Amino acid sequence: MDSLQSYLFISIVLFCLGLYGVMTRRNGVAILMGVELILNAANINFVAFNRFGGMTQALPGHIFALFVIVMAAAEAAVALAIIINLYKTFSTVNVDEAHELQG
Repeated sequence: MDSLQSYLFISIVLFCLGLYGVMTRRNGVAILMGVELILNAANINFVAFNRFGGMTQALPGHIFALFVIVMAAAEAAVALAIIINLYKTFSTVNVDEAHELQG
């Protein structure tokens, strides 16, 4: 049960759900949730390859996962600020309205 294939399968499912969420949603918050799912799929891959790749002493997968989490937090803060600005300007979080921000 505890094998690399099971982790990769979970990662593929998360990645596909995130990609579907990014491609089909117009709501900015829903798009951000899809991006977070994609990043979590990458984290699962990093940790799984670290565990099953024979590199358990050096922990590079865990370090990469930590960097991805930090980067995702920074991305979420900037993206939420943009979405809040979009809502304040147009009273909607529909990303189709963002083309009007070009000035």
